[in-house]
Amino acid sequence: MRGHHSNSVGRVAALKKVKQVEKMKLCTPRLSLLAAAVILALSCHALRAEPGETVIVALGDSLTAGYGLPQDQSFPAQLQAALAARGQTVRVINAGVSGDTASAGLQRLDWAIPDDANAVIVELGANDALQGLPPAGTQMALAEIIERIQAKGLPVLLAGMEAPRNMGKAYVESFGAIYPDLAKQYGVILHPFFLEGAALHDELMLKDGIHPNGKGVAVIVETMMPKVEELLARTKTKAEG
Repeated sequence: MRGHHSNSVGRVAALKKVKQVEKMKLCTPRLSLLAAAVILALSCHALRAEPGETVIVALGDSLTAGYGLPQDQSFPAQLQAALAARGQTVRVINAGVSGDTASAGLQRLDWAIPDDANAVIVELGANDALQGLPPAGTQMALAEIIERIQAKGLPVLLAGMEAPRNMGKAYVESFGAIYPDLAKQYGVILHPFFLEGAALHDELMLKDGIHPNGKGVAVIVETMMPKVEELLARTKTKAEG
């Protein structure tokens, strides 16, 4: 990860709260997994790519889905708008589901990625760390996600996450190694920390201190943009070659 050692403990302090929030969310009325799957599948497949349009799928959890935000302020929506402002004809599909672990993302992978997709951003793992799931299992699930996406001939941008320090040094180090190890193994583009630039800034986060608000998402998009542009370059290289 890019070394911001002074921010590391604080980042995790913000993320530590997620475990309680996700537990509360499980106790509140929500769509069944089947209903969510149907809705997400419809949103992914309802629109076909226009001529010259690049389709990016953002596969993730609540950070991708836009928890607590109007849809037009979610990460996929703001990323699409930011790319349009740069003259890029790109559609970003929101394939985020709140509460998803890496394994849950793997289970819905096939119907989350439409046939006309050109690239995938993978943002998963935060819930794994907050639940203290074995890093090896998380890595295996993410590895299979990457393998299956690459088998479709699509480039991948992997967005990393950090584990809470109260999980212990061994766990933190083991979890932290997942993303760079996978990036090296599969040659995917790595953005070390999805919340980079927004975590720890109250004015950029919702009241829960966990999820970014609209302004926070804008910062995340701007911070990640160089990696997204690299992802787009790979889609163009593949299309030309």
